[in-house]
Amino acid sequence: MSIKLRHVPPRLAAGAFILNSGLSKRGLDEESAAGLQAMGANAVPQLKDMSPQDFGKLISTAETALGAALLLPVVPSGLAGLGLTAFSAGLVRMYLKTPGMTQEDGVRPTSDGTGIAKDVWLLGIGLGLVIDALTSRKK
Repeated sequence: MSIKLRHVPPRLAAGAFILNSGLSKRGLDEESAAGLQAMGANAVPQLKDMSPQDFGKLISTAETALGAALLLPVVPSGLAGLGLTAFSAGLVRMYLKTPGMTQEDGVRPTSDGTGIAKDVWLLGIGLGLVIDALTSRKK
């Protein structure tokens, strides 16, 4: 199975970014894991029920797996895009739900929110891959 040449740049950009993020979270200390968990729980309240260490392992493993899936050409772009869309939708939800990340309008980022608001580009890449997979004709 091969991927389309037009999918290579977005898959490389997103995949390398997410893989690096996941690998950097391996062995996360409890305080750092708890901070990430608190932000994540703004989007998915059930995350509060996990221990910070388990959450740290989960997020590291999930990001590493997603990054690898985006980088490996054997993973179909539609499937990789679906994973990226789900992951980045969670990041955007976290951004919108975390107090202090948005201005009073609830959308535009504050200076604290800019680092997370920029993850909307991941959502765009994921949706682009999924839409292309759904609308491309098989030859």
